[in-house]
Amino acid sequence: MSDPLRINQLQGAQPNPSTPSIQSKANSTGTSFSEILDQVQGGLKFSNHAQKRLEYRQINLTDDGLQRLAQAVDKAEKKGGKESLVLVDDLAFIVNIKERTVITALDSQSRGQGVFTQIDSVVFADPSDSKTKSA
Repeated sequence: MSDPLRINQLQGAQPNPSTPSIQSKANSTGTSFSEILDQVQGGLKFSNHAQKRLEYRQINLTDDGLQRLAQAVDKAEKKGGKESLVLVDDLAFIVNIKERTVITALDSQSRGQGVFTQIDSVVFADPSDSKTKSA
């Protein structure tokens, strides 16, 4: 995928400068944000709840971040994971592995007490993983 995605920011919300940016050119075909997310490499989908959390928390992913997330889901699937916590830099995603669906997304400011329940695995989506597969 050559064009990064962009999440429209809520009115009045200030951008978070410490979060990696998703950028996009204007979509002239009228494709919705959820339709674009459904087309993300690796066949990942984002639940309605996850999409709302991404927008509200202004969580952004680059193409590399999305690729790393998809590769982490692949790793969890190979190891038998069902509900995984996937860590991509300072972002955390709860993913239903069988459905390849991101359930929710958190940034470092939204983690609360840092306790995650009802997961059976944790996957670190290291930057080196995506570079070695794409090279």
